[in-house]
Amino acid sequence: MDEPACPGCRALLKRVAELEALVADLSRRLEEALRGGKRQAAPFAKRPPKPTPNPPGRKAGDAHGPHGHRPPPPPDQIDELHEARLPDHCPCGGAVAETEVVAQFQTDIPRRPIVRRFNVHVGRCLSCGGRVQGRHPLQTSDAVGAAASQVGPNAQAAAVLLNKRAGLSHGKVAAAFDALFGLRLTRGASAQIVLRAADRCRPVYESIRHAARDSPVVVPDETGWRVGGWLAWLHAFAGPEVTCYVIDPTRSGRPAAELLGDDYSGILIHDGWSAYDSFAAARHQQCLAHLLRRCRELLETASRGAVRFPRAVAALLRAALGLRDRHAAGAVSDHGLAIARGRLSNRLRELVWPAKTHPGNERLAAFLWDHRDDLFTFLAEPGLDATNWRAEQAIRPAVVNRKVWGGNRTWAGAAAQAVLMSVLATSRQVGRDALDYISLALRSPVTPALLTAA
Repeated sequence: MDEPACPGCRALLKRVAELEALVADLSRRLEEALRGGKRQAAPFAKRPPKPTPNPPGRKAGDAHGPHGHRPPPPPDQIDELHEARLPDHCPCGGAVAETEVVAQFQTDIPRRPIVRRFNVHVGRCLSCGGRVQGRHPLQTSDAVGAAASQVGPNAQAAAVLLNKRAGLSHGKVAAAFDALFGLRLTRGASAQIVLRAADRCRPVYESIRHAARDSPVVVPDETGWRVGGWLAWLHAFAGPEVTCYVIDPTRSGRPAAELLGDDYSGILIHDGWSAYDSFAAARHQQCLAHLLRRCRELLETASRGAVRFPRAVAALLRAALGLRDRHAAGAVSDHGLAIARGRLSNRLRELVWPAKTHPGNERLAAFLWDHRDDLFTFLAEPGLDATNWRAEQAIRPAVVNRKVWGGNRTWAGAAAQAVLMSVLATSRQVGRDALDYISLALRSPVTPALLTAA
């Protein structure tokens, strides 16, 4: 077809070609998203490999890094001693003379479970006539008779960790115990162990909730969950010392309000969900990673002059992050940081104030204008995070577990999920061994404290 002579027609044809290319690209992306959503492994799918990947193996020179070696155990931890005797003859047939003895160490797991018997002494009070029963520190229950044969505290704690941290279903937990330790366990027993452990840890869960409310910085986030096959939401509240989880039927701001209180006056670092804006007494920091992602998504579909605004916003946010790094390195003084922060705020207002013709740019500009005082809080509070990475890291293990076994079957199981995930995450933050703590909680008449202030 000959090119039309009219300049306006030529411009329209050019614009139509651009729009057709944009529609084709968006159709391809939509098809990939729909196809990926139908695959069970879609959340774990990776992008195509890099065309020029780095060579495998260790780097040469100074970047080689230290070699990792398992240190030999101290003498008091050696349980067995075996002699690897010399053979009578060399493979060539010659005689062998011993020249030295070198040590090799091996750490293995026991394949045979430990079976304990408790002789429970029973008596009667001479004053009130009531029954009195003795209890050993290793016992997890006072039950006798038909319920006298039980699983020990370390095994119960291991079942909790395999289910809640490693993401194994109750059936796989039972199979792992049978294969590794020869300990017979049923799916129902594994589920009962989890519920019992959550019940014992509930007092410390309440202390974690109170610690989260008193935390000067909280990073909240939420993700979809399933309870009995129905949609629910898992809310995570990560602080410097504690992490608290709540599973709720809705995605509303009610869990955050009940946990933190409407009058929470600390700092909230979060994404752009409007529910967190209701905390009027708190200071806010919008996640810059989410904003940079919005800019990238706009640049993927924008054309011509519509690319200027997301590019300028992304450059401004990266400049703020660079300013933070230079201040942390000592290259920028506190006074210089305050001046630069003011200039960044003024530049942001200049960027977002004019009306935008592109709908996506206008939505981003409106969001930035509404939260203009929440973008550079991390520059006013040195050391404060600029992203909600703490909450993202807290959410990730839960998402992996959800993909493996689909959530919880009952709301009792969901409550136990929230309790035990909070205890496991907080144990790691305070440097406490989770296996030891849960084992101690299962065999102690009173729930032991997990937090130093508890």
